[in-house]
Amino acid sequence: MDTIKLLFHILLGRLFQNKISEMSNKIAESGSIQKSVPGELMKAGVVTKPEGVGPPLHEQPNEEQFTLVLEGKLHYILGDEERILESGDLIHIPRGVAHRSRALDGPATFFTVKSPAGSGDLNEDHQRAKRDEEAEKSYPEASG
Repeated sequence: MDTIKLLFHILLGRLFQNKISEMSNKIAESGSIQKSVPGELMKAGVVTKPEGVGPPLHEQPNEEQFTLVLEGKLHYILGDEERILESGDLIHIPRGVAHRSRALDGPATFFTVKSPAGSGDLNEDHQRAKRDEEAEKSYPEASG
């Protein structure tokens, strides 16, 4: 990063972002609570999903994603695979691969990084996947 760009970021407070606790919440259409921030080439965020909440099966044609589960459990569909992810599990979601997650047995919180940054909105590159109705049937019933 050249000196002028570095100074510009410092003046704007961009090198040291706000604490997550101080960032404003965004409620996604699916009902999850999101806090995100754009960088130069990627965006990062913390998402909390209430039990049973998740977006429809979708693809991100322009974004690659990594997700690290911080708390709780997520039932995940990625391509043709299904898994239960728990605290400490990391998943890579390539561009164009259909995926979906839903919190199980209570809320789940995860940290996610996507590239490219775009506007910083974690949901800006979603396209509903063709087999969403089929995927919906595979989710376990909520325990509550």
